[in-house]
Amino acid sequence: MSIELITIVALALVFLIATILPVHMGALAFVAAFVVGTAFVGEDTDDIVGGFPGDLFVILVGVTLLFAIAKGNGTVDRLVQLAVRAVGGRIALIPWVMFGVTAVLTAVGAVVPAAVAIIAPIGMGFAQRYKINPMLMGLLIINGASAGGFSPISIFGSIVNGVVARNNLPSNPGLLFFSSFVFNLALSIVVFLMFGGRELLRRSRDAAGSSGAGDDRVAVAAEPGTSLALGGGAVPHGRSRTVTGGAGSGGSGAAEPVGPDDDEPHRPLERDHVFTILGLVALAVGALAFGLDVGFTALTVAAVLSIISPSSAKAAVGQVAWPTVLLICGIVTFVSLMERVGTIDWLGTLVTTIGSPLLAAIIICLIGAIVSAFASTTGILGALIPLAVPFLLAGEVGAVGLIIALSLSSSVVDSSPFSTSGALVVANAPADQTDRVFRGLMIWGFSMCAVAPLLSWLIFVVPGWG
Repeated sequence: MSIELITIVALALVFLIATILPVHMGALAFVAAFVVGTAFVGEDTDDIVGGFPGDLFVILVGVTLLFAIAKGNGTVDRLVQLAVRAVGGRIALIPWVMFGVTAVLTAVGAVVPAAVAIIAPIGMGFAQRYKINPMLMGLLIINGASAGGFSPISIFGSIVNGVVARNNLPSNPGLLFFSSFVFNLALSIVVFLMFGGRELLRRSRDAAGSSGAGDDRVAVAAEPGTSLALGGGAVPHGRSRTVTGGAGSGGSGAAEPVGPDDDEPHRPLERDHVFTILGLVALAVGALAFGLDVGFTALTVAAVLSIISPSSAKAAVGQVAWPTVLLICGIVTFVSLMERVGTIDWLGTLVTTIGSPLLAAIIICLIGAIVSAFASTTGILGALIPLAVPFLLAGEVGAVGLIIALSLSSSVVDSSPFSTSGALVVANAPADQTDRVFRGLMIWGFSMCAVAPLLSWLIFVVPGWG
């Protein structure tokens, strides 16, 4: 067996074993790089470590550390509360608030599963309380995470743009982000219409019509101990507020107890919140306007926030997305080995032998979608885009268009219940609807394995973008 086939089999085994057994894919990838490199290629450990992606390591640690500080000092929770309160009790807007908040979190550097893990319990709590279809709520949260996931300072965006830059391919980070956001937004509109959105609009109109001037307010409990007030002024502790128009109230206007945290959104942002928001803005401006390195800039902001408020930041290092760091660094280290032994060039040449470049392009997108539905999207992006590099360098299809199509194909299928995001939604679904949500996400996720590659291929590859 040739060394090229050995490395392909090893990579396939890494994905297979990590999918069926509770073994971390990144650790397996490091082991595969060590075993294949030393036993079959004749490299030493210095050569293997030379493929370690130091730039990605700094980015991953920097942005996830900064996000952990923002979560730990309450900035994320406060922004979520303010965003939900802003809808003024209009139930139909609550899923869209969850979409927007999750998109913002991933756009500023949160790992997609981490953002979903934070928002899913809140969103599914709203769904249960106000009888919103949990499929609607869950899919909008997942789509929101994917929508923001390819910003130039996000994890997905950093991975894709880094691979493209290292291989001197044409790139357009802004277009990648814009395309991902619009694609997921359009997909979410379809979800909204398919899974009960029109009924929510009708209920919101009924509530507005029956409550008088601006009285269509609800006191929302996201989950036990987390009460969010939507609408007017603060309610004293232990008092009640009338809930109108929500399915959870049966339209009776019955008084709902208001928890002790209901006045939380009414307090001004605290010092730590303000500094954290300024830090996130500084990261975005520095990276986008001045071209500063995302990873080192994020680490700088995180260090400054730690100095300003040591108590709120001391636990953040332990909450860095170390599993994701290990995953990406392991996969990229093994792919670097594949590049050194010529596997990438060999596969690229093999793809170019397919009679039609457009057919080859959609095959690559289909592979990305199917594998990502069962495995980590971050791992797939780190592995498949390098595999497509020789094909892209041949210039037979637009590099920018194919990279966007492959990115969308690999990320939209995160709605599969076998992916981390989908599994988080299932885990947070109401107990009596868990099986229904699982089946619904499985059908939707697998349909996306066909729909997303085809649509993204038609929109971005066939016209020859880039």
